[in-house]
Amino acid sequence: MEFRRKDLLGVADLEPEEIQLILDTAASFKEISTRPIKKVPTLRGKTVVTMFYEPSTRTRMSFEIAAKRLSADTLNLTVSASSAVKGETLADTAHNLEAMAPDVLVIRHYASGAPHYLARRLKCGVVNAGDGLHEHPTQALLDLLTVWLEKRKNDKEPVRETLTGLKVAIVGDIAHSRVARSDIQAFTKMGSQVTVAGPATMLPPYLETLGAKVTTSLVEAVRDADVIMMLRLQLERMGQMFMSTIREYSQFFGLAPRHLNLAKDDVIIMHPGPLNRGVEISPEVADGPHSLILEQVANGVAVRMAVLYFLIGGEKG
Repeated sequence: MEFRRKDLLGVADLEPEEIQLILDTAASFKEISTRPIKKVPTLRGKTVVTMFYEPSTRTRMSFEIAAKRLSADTLNLTVSASSAVKGETLADTAHNLEAMAPDVLVIRHYASGAPHYLARRLKCGVVNAGDGLHEHPTQALLDLLTVWLEKRKNDKEPVRETLTGLKVAIVGDIAHSRVARSDIQAFTKMGSQVTVAGPATMLPPYLETLGAKVTTSLVEAVRDADVIMMLRLQLERMGQMFMSTIREYSQFFGLAPRHLNLAKDDVIIMHPGPLNRGVEISPEVADGPHSLILEQVANGVAVRMAVLYFLIGGEKG
């Protein structure tokens, strides 16, 4: 199968076969990061521009590292030092950047739909690095890759065969999490059973339409789980009180060592970061033997290498 898309805007757009193709390629790219010289000439002469209207560490840096590992040139637009603070619109900023002939624009924006808005107007490829409360597709892809590589029986077992039937629990501030929305769609597309848990005020009404089971009990969510994904409280997005106190939230929805006894013996603990230790996850769990949080970060570079490869230099077209 060939990847013929100009943009990567969401998991909802991807077919299972496209997900398999991206993850197969990402798995092969992981080896590059273990070399003494961590670079291949695949995208030499190509240019990747990153535009982040919200703070980011892992996503922004992993996109830039991914581009450089493939020998692409990178340019990071610092929004606080750009003409956006003078009133320049998003579209005008993007059109001015496109006039400089980049190959891919990677954007994170506080407004849901901003990457889709640009993709309809720009000739270069657009990658959604997180838009409002909508989606974060490359995070979902790296989460799939992490679970697949950990759970597969051999290196030839396809993603869907590995993930079908796995019980995945996603716990925390679901209402404000684009990661949750993308992960629910990604894991259900590949055959997993997804349960989401959190306070009733943090569980939006559309979750069941995405194929997820909904509960307000952490214990119920993690019972017999193969994968537990913890999410932080996104206090910066809360325009009103969604809980009484952080201490009470941690008491009822913070993942502690005792909860792991309810899950499968080989349960995987994941978190998209940044972690709030002692709130949604205890340090013992975050740093424990079941945690693959740092593997997620490493796999993020490989997934973003694969995405850039297909959009501007690989088997497209």
